[in-house]
Formats: sequence, C-alpha cells, structure tokens
Amino acid sequence: MSRLWKEWNEFLRDDSGLGVIEVVLILVVIIGLVIIFKQQINTLLQNIFKEINRQAKEVY
Repeated sequence: MSRLWKEWNEFLRDDSGLGVIEVVLILVVIIGLVIIFKQQINTLLQNIFKEINRQAKEVY
C-alpha cells in the first residue's frame, strides 16, 4: 500500500508534461472564443477586405 501511495505522490509531483497541458488549454480557450464570436469575426474580416479592395482600386 505504501508503494502505491509513493507512486501516486510521484505522479502528482511530476510536471514533465505541464507545458503540453498549458498549450492545449490555451488552444481550447482560443477555439472556444472563435466559435463564440464567429459571426463578429467574419463581419470584421469582410469589412477589412472590402476596405483594402476599395483603397487598392484608388491606386489603380
């Protein structure tokens, strides 16, 4: 029983995969925000590209 307890404590103290977990959590948050604000992001990008095209036509 004490061996199992020691292994469990070592497992909890092991932080070798911590960087990976942090990156995965950040990606989950970013993907969640993109899903939530998908329509607003699409509208913003469309307006930006319309403005770019309008200004590009003025140059030519």
